[in-house]
Amino acid sequence: MVDQFISLVNPERDIQPFVVNLTGINSKMLRNAPKFYEVAKRIVEITEDTILVAHNAQFDYRILKTEFKRLGFPFERETLCTVELAKDLIPDQKSYSLGKLVRSLGIPVTDRHRASGDALATVKLFKLLLNKDTTKTIIKDSIRKEPKFQMEPRLIDIVDQLPSITGVYYMHKEDGEIIYIGKSKNIKSRVNQHFTGITPKSKKMQSQVVAVTYEATGSELVALLKESEEIKRNKPILNRALRRSIFTHALYSFTDHNGYINLTIEKADGKQPCITTFSTRQSGRHFLEKMVEQYQLCQKLSGLYKTSSSCFHYEVKKCEGACIQKEPAETYNQRVQQLLDKYSYKNKNMVIIDRGREVDERSAILIQNGVFKGFGFFNLNYQINNLEILETIITPMENNRDQQHIIQSYLRKNKRLKIIQLQ
Repeated sequence: MVDQFISLVNPERDIQPFVVNLTGINSKMLRNAPKFYEVAKRIVEITEDTILVAHNAQFDYRILKTEFKRLGFPFERETLCTVELAKDLIPDQKSYSLGKLVRSLGIPVTDRHRASGDALATVKLFKLLLNKDTTKTIIKDSIRKEPKFQMEPRLIDIVDQLPSITGVYYMHKEDGEIIYIGKSKNIKSRVNQHFTGITPKSKKMQSQVVAVTYEATGSELVALLKESEEIKRNKPILNRALRRSIFTHALYSFTDHNGYINLTIEKADGKQPCITTFSTRQSGRHFLEKMVEQYQLCQKLSGLYKTSSSCFHYEVKKCEGACIQKEPAETYNQRVQQLLDKYSYKNKNMVIIDRGREVDERSAILIQNGVFKGFGFFNLNYQINNLEILETIITPMENNRDQQHIIQSYLRKNKRLKIIQLQ
């Protein structure tokens, strides 16, 4: 038996502007439409002993279950999702949103984004999928009580339009407000993770985001710096909810009464000058352990081995004896100074060269007198070693502790970066 039921439903609330633009249905059109409880009995009758077929079945099924739950009725049906089926039976499609998928398959659609038009298009798509599944095993295996998560078509469309590049992305609500800013080496993949995530933050994004804009940076360092500044400037609600200081500890140095330079990892207070900063004490200690090995430093003078006599490394002949004043302070301090010079850009004039947005482009991050000034992009045909030329291409940015931490952390992790020292 074939039956049909089409009706507008009064949601008893105002229709959001983006829904009006998408469907053409406004609050005035729904004023005299039946409320859900008035059509609930008909929905139960027409779907009883049937399998609910829908494009992104989880979305439609969740709405029906929620509305019936408000009425105190346990609505349960077996479901089939044509998004899931299409991915199995027609792989490698550019998009699995209903509009783009049926267009690519030559299925005519009328009244797009209206229930009747979309339902008829889904019926035609389902018939095509039934024919594709010659053994009927795939469709049989896809029938389930709780549909698998499938991204909503509007979110699929957003992801489809994003590139797989490094940069900063902005998530907008329907009124244009930015509610989240992020950075990624692959914007498309990262946004897709947000839209398929199950965390409370991801679910808020899935329900509120109607557009994602982006800015290419090429360089991950530039993306990190821009993300940090943009979050401070825009204060997006979903960044504020989880925002914390990105560093907690720092590497400090001091000269003891015997004239030896000592190193220590302490909480970053922002008041005294530090060498470099870390997200946790553990990451700072791990860095210092590696530096002790690399520069043959004393464990005791690096704060890694508490003792009133010699350190453990001295006992196994890996320390020259600075811990017991056996190695002269002048000789020991030269090695410590090499470490300080490499990982601190205090009072330095330099340019960090990183990837650009195109193959023949590079990014330049300018440090002047130990202060981060900003970044810019230049063509590989130009020589970037003149401060006056650099200042013309640089976009000024604020120098703060977060930016210093980002740069120092990036320099530690990317040892092959090209750095030009300026006079």
